[in-house]
Amino acid sequence: MQWSRRTLLAAGGAAVSGVLAAGPARAAEPGRATRSAGEDFDGLLDRAETLLTGGGFDPSDPDFAAGVAALDSTAKGLWDTLDRTAGRTALWSDLAPVTDPGNFGQSYTRLRTLATAWATPGTSLAGSAEAADALLSALRFSYDTAYHPAARESGNWWFWEIGAPRALMDTCVLLRGRLPATDLADYLAVVDRFCPDADRRTNSPTLSETGANRTDKAVIVALRGLLGKDAGKLASARDALSDVRDAGRNSLFRYASSGDGFYEDGSFVQHGVVAYTGSYGTVLLGGAAHLLSLLAGSPWAVADPKVSVMYDAVERGFAPVIFDGLMMDSVRGRAVSRERAGDHRDGAAAVAAILLLASGAPADRADRWRALAKGWLTRNRTTPFTALATLPQLALAKAVLDDPAVPDGARTTGSFVFADMDRVVHRRPGWAFALSLSSRRISAYEAGNGENLHGWYTGDGMTYLYDGDDLGQFNDGFWPTVDPYRLPGTTVDTRERADLGTGGGTSTYRPANAVAGGAVLDGRHTVAAMEVVGAEGSTLRARKAWFLLDNAVVALGAGITASDGRTVETVVENRNLGSKRRNRLLVDGVERGGSTTVSRAGWAHLDGTGGYVFPGATALNVLREERTGTWRAINTGADTGGSTDSVTRRYATLWLDHGVPTDAGYAYVLLPGASAAATAVWSRSRPVRIVANDITAQAVEDLRSGLTAVHFWGAGSAAGITASGPVTLLVRRRGTHVSVAVADPGRTGAVVSVELPFRVRSVASADDTVTVIPGARPVLTVDVGGSRGHTHRAELVR
Repeated sequence: MQWSRRTLLAAGGAAVSGVLAAGPARAAEPGRATRSAGEDFDGLLDRAETLLTGGGFDPSDPDFAAGVAALDSTAKGLWDTLDRTAGRTALWSDLAPVTDPGNFGQSYTRLRTLATAWATPGTSLAGSAEAADALLSALRFSYDTAYHPAARESGNWWFWEIGAPRALMDTCVLLRGRLPATDLADYLAVVDRFCPDADRRTNSPTLSETGANRTDKAVIVALRGLLGKDAGKLASARDALSDVRDAGRNSLFRYASSGDGFYEDGSFVQHGVVAYTGSYGTVLLGGAAHLLSLLAGSPWAVADPKVSVMYDAVERGFAPVIFDGLMMDSVRGRAVSRERAGDHRDGAAAVAAILLLASGAPADRADRWRALAKGWLTRNRTTPFTALATLPQLALAKAVLDDPAVPDGARTTGSFVFADMDRVVHRRPGWAFALSLSSRRISAYEAGNGENLHGWYTGDGMTYLYDGDDLGQFNDGFWPTVDPYRLPGTTVDTRERADLGTGGGTSTYRPANAVAGGAVLDGRHTVAAMEVVGAEGSTLRARKAWFLLDNAVVALGAGITASDGRTVETVVENRNLGSKRRNRLLVDGVERGGSTTVSRAGWAHLDGTGGYVFPGATALNVLREERTGTWRAINTGADTGGSTDSVTRRYATLWLDHGVPTDAGYAYVLLPGASAAATAVWSRSRPVRIVANDITAQAVEDLRSGLTAVHFWGAGSAAGITASGPVTLLVRRRGTHVSVAVADPGRTGAVVSVELPFRVRSVASADDTVTVIPGARPVLTVDVGGSRGHTHRAELVR
């Protein structure tokens, strides 16, 4: 089993056996002073080992037996290829020279895997004196040759300050009973050199660590403190979570208003401008849960009451982006290009982190999280958790699965606008739809260190449709085989692009547009919008809006213009059909295959996915093809680089060709899960009317739910509603009751006024930012300035 570096930290750190049962983080109990510090250190070291191995479990249990077998298989492969000769120049031939940061970083990771197998009953290396001696020798070799206090950082700082020291400290925890004191002193010294505390970047001391990097380092410092029996280090690790050194400025237990961290709306940002809940956010959650559990009940227990921010993140930030146990790719950043990560594996790491956090959370929260997790675990039969989890993670999962008192939590439903990271998620009982947007605030993509080489359009309004019956859509070879110029939902200039991120370090690209985001009404319906501004070398401009309804997604585009002489396309769908499925594709009832253009398509249907309606009929391009690619083509990273093995998948692609456009537009409707017959009926009955689609406003009316939804790009009128400036608006009428939601996703205005086309007698309730003048044509004045694109609400009476 091979894991990416981030997944390794999440898996190695976010794990605990059911026998640990540390209980909630708390201060030391009365009378603790009568215990010696040595007893505290030794007890916590035992706990740290349990966090790595799973502690006591029944090896005859089929699930644990399978986990032991998987660990043994991986360890045996590493053991058989470990160079144990006296004249070696590297520990593994594929990781030479060992002086390269990526190579010694991965060498330590492999040594930790071997040490874990050595410490786990049931493996072929368990308790082996030969294996222990070989591990001690390998650690000494790595220190003498590559990773020692006199070495100078080069290449990727992460290996020096997080990857290598974490794996080294974990390995020392496992081997502590056999580790010579002089060797341990050397290994503690190298950690003191490259990760002396969690507050600062060692290679750039003026840079404060934030988010997941701070958590990673706090765990390293805590383990170093335990191994060195240094109470000051343990206090430093604990205090780093709250950033005591800098008065809480980078505390993990505070809501961010800019930059890295968790936001009150559920967003998570890392690297300043990247939506990263599913990668760095999971690492942060797992690392914090690890440290809370490790130190619980000790003199160094985390007692910051603001830890509730971390608890809030589970339901606000993680639950909406976990679908049946998988992590949505729209919040995994450059990790989508990692062959050994994948949405199911990163989802499993998040589930494990949540279960570990539950072991010390207040009972009401813990009960809800365990029910959520049980639902995720039981519904994911495509890639079962047991096939992904470490032994400690299995213990956490089995404690939930085997407990009849824990119900299977239902799928999360509702509509979520994560304004602080330009992401939108719309969830119905049988499906979910995610939007990946970008702006001058949030990057369109992150690439670097050879990762995410073809991520050009992943933040340009890419849409992700999840179906409970097709959990492999984005996990089954999608990223190496999909046409990266035709990602679903995007409007793109067809120019050829150069690979991204081929050099060292990571970089991000933020487009020039201001508008990206939307408004949500009653947690049920959303309007989202994004202005597409082509990257350097393209004059493309487009105004796009999505209306997320009960059983449909209406997508509108207007003002599509480019003067470069190249074709511009809008991609309706690009569905991965796997390696064998054929999935019948109908256009207006006629089966289509190969490559064709239907001049006046009214509707289409793809078996296993749902329907597509094209109001007014449109020229629809249809392509069924096999695509072959490699993971290596999109990721050449030192420790995450993909295989050169060919991957082939079948695709069904639908797109609209705008030619060289001047003020072009489009309209289509997604009907997730709909049958062909239902799609045909929908196309004739039109229960949702498009009432505006131009550069001033894009608007729809849903006759069934009484909903009118508009995105205004500037002052104007649509659907009888008048706005004084750019704004997103939803209005729903139910009898005498009217619900209104307003947002400014461009964050360009201070105050916006909206006039409604029907009488309002009174105001039932309204946010402090909303003023309402009732009457025959009521006016709402909304103070949107400083609200960072979040939704403002009012409840009115007709």
